[in-house]
Amino acid sequence: MPNVNLYNMKGENIGTVDLAETVFGAEINASAMHSYVVAYLANQRQGTQSAKTRAEVSGGGKKPWRQKGTGRARQGSTRSPQWTHGGVVFAPKPRDYRLSLNKKLKRVALASALSSKVADEKIVVVDSIEMNEIKTREMAKSLTALKAVKPLIVLAENDENVVKSARNIEGVEVSFVGALNTYEILKHDTLVISKSAVEKIEEVYA
Repeated sequence: MPNVNLYNMKGENIGTVDLAETVFGAEINASAMHSYVVAYLANQRQGTQSAKTRAEVSGGGKKPWRQKGTGRARQGSTRSPQWTHGGVVFAPKPRDYRLSLNKKLKRVALASALSSKVADEKIVVVDSIEMNEIKTREMAKSLTALKAVKPLIVLAENDENVVKSARNIEGVEVSFVGALNTYEILKHDTLVISKSAVEKIEEVYA
């Protein structure tokens, strides 16, 4: 069972906390994480790119000049791809890039991502992540004290003061247990997670 230090918002070590083996100490499956990241990025694509082929461009019905005798190359239409205002060869068309993954693979990928952070000692468990008021400077001070580089802050539930205090700090993002995903965890260098969020993750995924 993984065991990590427990900190407060001042960066002081106030004890230790045991983490569930099935979620934070699982075997790291790089293939599952790769599949999740590929699917996640593909699903962000809108797929609305479009261009016209020579058949769809307006005009070009008349042959520009006669076939022979001009000394120029033969041309059948001013809408051929080599002409200005002509069509596009193999023009992109709207399509769906969406990829689907089954629930089991998603769970394996998430557990692998969380376990990799524990293995790399890139997880910081805080007894309580909260702000009395919206103060970016105070949040930045706390993250510096926790030695959190490019962190993802994970909360058990939405906290407006924490979200607004962190949103203007470069490289910092805030997520919630219900919205946590493998891509976000791997994207950030450090995982700063509240103790209540750890308990909720273990309750849902263990």
